[in-house]
Amino acid sequence: MMSGRIRIGIVGGGLAGITLAIALVKHPHLDVQVYESAPNFTERGAGVGLSPLTLEALDDIIPSAVNFLKTHAGAVEIEAARLVVGSGPRAGAVISDLGVAAGITLNRAPLLQALLTLLPEEILHAAKRVKSLGQTDSEVTVAFEDGTEAHFDAVIGADGIFSSVRNHVVGEEAEKHAASPAGWWDCRHLVPFEKARAALGDESFKVDRQYAWLGDGASMLHGIVENRTMVQCIIAMVDKSLSTDRKRVVNRQVLEDALPASWYEGPVAKGMVDLILDQEDPKGYAIWEHKSTPTYVNNRVCIVGDAAHTTAPWQSAGAGMAVEDAFILGHLLGNISSVGEINAAFKAFDGLRRPRCQRVIDTGRETGLLFCGQHEAGLDPKKMNEALGQTFAHVGALNLQSHKSDALEAMRACLSG
Repeated sequence: MMSGRIRIGIVGGGLAGITLAIALVKHPHLDVQVYESAPNFTERGAGVGLSPLTLEALDDIIPSAVNFLKTHAGAVEIEAARLVVGSGPRAGAVISDLGVAAGITLNRAPLLQALLTLLPEEILHAAKRVKSLGQTDSEVTVAFEDGTEAHFDAVIGADGIFSSVRNHVVGEEAEKHAASPAGWWDCRHLVPFEKARAALGDESFKVDRQYAWLGDGASMLHGIVENRTMVQCIIAMVDKSLSTDRKRVVNRQVLEDALPASWYEGPVAKGMVDLILDQEDPKGYAIWEHKSTPTYVNNRVCIVGDAAHTTAPWQSAGAGMAVEDAFILGHLLGNISSVGEINAAFKAFDGLRRPRCQRVIDTGRETGLLFCGQHEAGLDPKKMNEALGQTFAHVGALNLQSHKSDALEAMRACLSG
């Protein structure tokens, strides 16, 4: 490592960590290294939607981000997401179209692989699982399970929902604020476009958009990805038991037991169930969240993305929050000139990002109740539209430039104080 540069270690090589690394490596005074516990840098999980606001932040980090992701990750530009009643006597009634345009959709795996091409290979270190972290006045030491150590001026944890770095940051209260079941579970499948259209009908594919079917005790979502060749299908259901089992077997009987009969009065349930089951060994996954987090910072260690603020996926905001984190932290660390200013940068990040992300977690939970017919609005399209407008409004209303200015001002105030 070059002397005189500020040494930054990023733990976690998923979307949050890699996007942050891209935001930081452009600054020559920062020496960035990324560590991933898995043998390779890979992503799993459902497709991801990036909103216009998220794309604005990403465009600051990666110029011409949309064109880059269309070319290298199969991103599809989509119209406003359409919300429709999926069960009961009002099934098929349109609730609302969210916004004028919804941004892009793509799969997590090709998204991460595209982002990795923007980083030098020599800063990426796989198969490095963290064993412990320690801080002194002069540095942060990361010990890995393979017996090696690395030393940094600051460490940023982007290591996901069950983050080891989070435990270090939150300290004695880590267990109290650990991730817990959010009250839903889902199952998903990526299917060829023509197979999805045959099962769900031509109407859902006349326009490139995501569809969310909202109903009694469950919701169903489908969206086009991979250059319009594939469709991500998801069925999410209420889990009243709040089971801590993170994975479960899924078959037709399980889905029939979980889905109220009213769903089969609607136009989409049978086709979605058939698509979900048309795979080898289908599984269901519990949806977890961080209900609260007292701090994102412990001196020169910070957490971002799901390590800091895992949210239920109802507002499709998880990836967006990670990109916003990278945008803000990139500008904060890009504007420091010495190791002694790291604490002020991290404090400004915590003060600005934690209230924003906590609100997204809280309104995301309320949105889930709406999506699954558990809200006082019931399945009345007009009442649901009004309630959804209130829960979604703040997510995309952030002024990014003001957000950045506020962060830099907070850092300067901390340094001058």
